[in-house]
Amino acid sequence: MSCLLLVSLGAFAQKQEPARPKISGIDHVAFYTTSPEANDKFYENLLGLVSPKADKTSIEPGQTQVFWIGSQWVGYSPAPDAKSINQMDHLAFTTESIEALRAYLTSEHVPVSNATSAGDGSKSFAVNDPEGTRIEFVERNRMRFGTGLGRLGTLGEQAERYDPISSRIIHAGFIVHDRAAEDHFYKDILGFHLYWQGGMENDRADWVAMQVPDGTDWVEYMLNIKPDADQRLTGVMNHVSLGVKDIKAAQAKLEARGWKANGREHAQMGRDGKWQLNLYDPDQTRIELMEFTPTGKTCCSEFQGQHPHE
Repeated sequence: MSCLLLVSLGAFAQKQEPARPKISGIDHVAFYTTSPEANDKFYENLLGLVSPKADKTSIEPGQTQVFWIGSQWVGYSPAPDAKSINQMDHLAFTTESIEALRAYLTSEHVPVSNATSAGDGSKSFAVNDPEGTRIEFVERNRMRFGTGLGRLGTLGEQAERYDPISSRIIHAGFIVHDRAAEDHFYKDILGFHLYWQGGMENDRADWVAMQVPDGTDWVEYMLNIKPDADQRLTGVMNHVSLGVKDIKAAQAKLEARGWKANGREHAQMGRDGKWQLNLYDPDQTRIELMEFTPTGKTCCSEFQGQHPHE
């Protein structure tokens, strides 16, 4: 009888361990800016993205600019150091339950911040990954974000007014020095999985795409970066990627708005077999346009996850 009791108590204790709630995708990516007026022209005039200047509930504390890409957004706050080589502030993922995720991460001995509520009804908290990158998790207010852009109107209305270059963030990347440490955090603890990896040479991984466990968005490790990287190189690596169906159509839209291809900004086939076009904001942060699916040959490895879509 005592043995049965111990087994039952052990099974009960095991069931009580916190489970990880779903992490479904990227909510937003935040950077720093030294040129807010130039940012407005870049995002609104060139990319056609809406900025809710009159609605302060959509802006996090300290941020001064938000540009919507579908129901996701890119945000900016004043650069604490105009000469800093790193203009990335943080990356945020959506989850179905803030409290459940905080409990789960605490059980995994990951230090977490207190949960906070925003004016739009969403809840969030933050952690630092092993590289010191601030990662937020956001539980959206379903009444406001259930469809389209909620208070900003549906995606169709946005497209009619602003003709955005994209309606979907598909990934964000940042410099990583210790892949094993990052894998322990993103893969072992958070449940991310490998989507694709490759490099400038076939036998080396310079880029590792780790897909969220319950969606198709991914975080990209940017590996093998020299320690004395300047702001230009860091801006290339710490980036956000917007999905498009057709790079040629996206480029035609940019050209109609006055943009011209140049040595740094032009369409090209990526090593993953996807067409891409790199743009740069006023502080040299790379804003990448990338097709959702590959049309060319991949180098280095095969894809191991589902491709994103609009």
